[in-house]
Order: sequence, then structure tokens, then C-alpha cells
Amino acid sequence: MGLLLSGTSQVLAPIQKKAVELDTKKQILGAVLDAETISKMSSEEVLEFYDKRISSKVVDINGEEIEKDSDGNSIIAENVDIGKNFKRSPENRQYPVFIFHTEGNEDEIESIILPVYGSGLWDSIWGYVALQTDVTTIEGVTFGHAAETPGLGARITANSVQARFEGKQIFDGSGELVSVVMQKGEGKDYSGDPHKVDGLSGATITANGVNDMLKNYLSHYKEYLKSKKSTNNSEVASVN
Repeated sequence: MGLLLSGTSQVLAPIQKKAVELDTKKQILGAVLDAETISKMSSEEVLEFYDKRISSKVVDINGEEIEKDSDGNSIIAENVDIGKNFKRSPENRQYPVFIFHTEGNEDEIESIILPVYGSGLWDSIWGYVALQTDVTTIEGVTFGHAAETPGLGARITANSVQARFEGKQIFDGSGELVSVVMQKGEGKDYSGDPHKVDGLSGATITANGVNDMLKNYLSHYKEYLKSKKSTNNSEVASVN
């Protein structure tokens, strides 16, 4: 019986790994593509699109790119387990960066996609935040959860909720990373505030978890984002 279970596990392991890879890449692309577009793509099309349009790297908390771990093994962004990294101290984590390129031009960047991770009401929550090339304005987000309440906190995965973050800004006018805050209650218009979005009625704890996740995890990318802002400013200055 033990040999049978072991053999079954060995057969299923590559299939499960492939399924996780596909789901992760769908989530990453979900920050820059609408859900309907992704739903119409086959698994092969998703993987092909990802390979053509996404490049990746890993940085440390200082914003410096890291290519090998302490044992000398190559670090691949897609293989970084964000959940396991979350258990490490921030200064010892690996921070993946996914870059969305213009079709047919790998040198032209459309968005930078960053993973985020935190805690909801009952268990872990996570997501991906796509930033426009100003590394301040949110292009889109996708959120996931392990066990939030159906119809309440689980609504963070709803397209209508995620769309509230589009166009919001994570840096204020003075260059401070203030993130975007989901407000308490639901049904108010925050279109005039670049750092606020409508909340989730009956799911304040989950909303607060999203707020903490965004502020805390994005703050660990702050040095990397500031370096990109500096580069962008220099390019603009040279053109002017």
C-alpha cells in the first residue's frame, strides 16, 4: 500500500506543480489583463503569452538585484514561495519583480508587477499589484485568499472590488509611500482621492488585512521603486 501511495505521489507531483505554475502566472497576468481575456485563453496560450510578455528578476530589501541564494543556487522569481518568504524577517526575504513588456518590444515596459502577502480574517491573503511606469499609479490588482468568508471578505477576488484600485497612487506628492487604503463601510465615492477606495460592508477585518498587506509589503519594495522613479526622472530630464 505504501509503495502504491508513493508511486501515485510521484506521478501526481509534476502535474500539481504544473497546475500551480499556471495558476500563479494567471494571477500575475490578472493584474494587467481583464479576467474575461484570461478566461478565454487556453492553458497553453496563457503560458505562451506569459513567456512573450513577462520577464522577471528578484531584488532584496535594498532594491538590489540578487541572482543567487546563500548556497550559491540561482534564484528564479517564479519559483520564489511568497508564503514561505513571509515567515522570514523582511531583510532576509527575496522580492520578485515581474515586468510586463509591450508586445514585440522587450525593451519597452508597460507595467511593473509586484507580489504582496498578508493576513485576512481567517487565513492568508495575497495578490499582485501592477504599477504604471511612473511606479506610483496602479494599473491593476488581483487578490486571492485561503479562507475568507464567502460573500463578505472573499469579495476581494471580485473584479468589481479589484477595479476600485485602478488609477490610485501609492506615493503621495512628497514622495512618501502611503499606499492605498480601503475605507470602512461601503457605498461612498472616493474617485477624487488618489489614496482611498471604497470598503467592504461586513468585512472590515479583511479590508484592514488588505490595507496592511499593501502598505507593509510595498514598503519592502520602496528602495527598488525609488530607484526606478529616479531613473525615470533622469530620462525625462535628459529629454527636456
